[in-house]
Amino acid sequence: MNIMLFSNGKLAGNTQILEYGFDWIKEVISKTKAKKLVFIPYAVIREDHKTRTQAVQQSFSQFGCEVINIEDQDDPVKAIEEADGILVSGGNTWVLNKKLHDLGLIGPIRKAVLKKDKLYIGWSAGSNIGAPTIRTTNDLPIVTAAILPSLNLVPFQINPHYIEASLEGHMGETRDERILEFLVVNPHEIVVAIPEGSVLQIDGSSLSYKTTNKNPLKLFKSGNVHQYITEDQDIDFLMDHSY
Repeated sequence: MNIMLFSNGKLAGNTQILEYGFDWIKEVISKTKAKKLVFIPYAVIREDHKTRTQAVQQSFSQFGCEVINIEDQDDPVKAIEEADGILVSGGNTWVLNKKLHDLGLIGPIRKAVLKKDKLYIGWSAGSNIGAPTIRTTNDLPIVTAAILPSLNLVPFQINPHYIEASLEGHMGETRDERILEFLVVNPHEIVVAIPEGSVLQIDGSSLSYKTTNKNPLKLFKSGNVHQYITEDQDIDFLMDHSY
């Protein structure tokens, strides 16, 4: 497998999508030789999809890649089969996941990534759907008939844009409290929370964590148990489905 699950699309000061991860992406593109990339913009709500496609093309042109909007293709399944890799934008996770199910794309994407070793790069919502379900997304379910199961590329739940903070005067739950509530109801699950400027990368069967700002990821388990993991630590154990 060749998978990159980014927490977010931009950091403060960035002018291009995934700019903070260009060095990491360059290595993966060089390794996989992926040049024709199909782009899935379904999660994007507040921006024109063609505009978002152009922005992604601008980011990936430096690697010699051609970015193709899946919405411009007559047969989206064929587009996935013929591409060297798949890019999935951030936005609203519920809309993205439902659209993939409605169009019958969950199976083709899983086959492309897990069986054909095609490159997968997602950010924010595009990372959320890499988990078995999207139950730990930060987004509102703004569509009806919301669907929970997703791509299941990794065996753990993902919470992107993670921030460990408590705002003065805010009486609602913190991010930690919401994740812990999830684990009370789902004690068999684990949640990997990735902060801004970071990526989970799968190379073959090996999982690694990279960050631009030295912030650790936070691993949550039931019983109010959590663990901080830095980018120099071995996290392959998270890929063990029996963990």
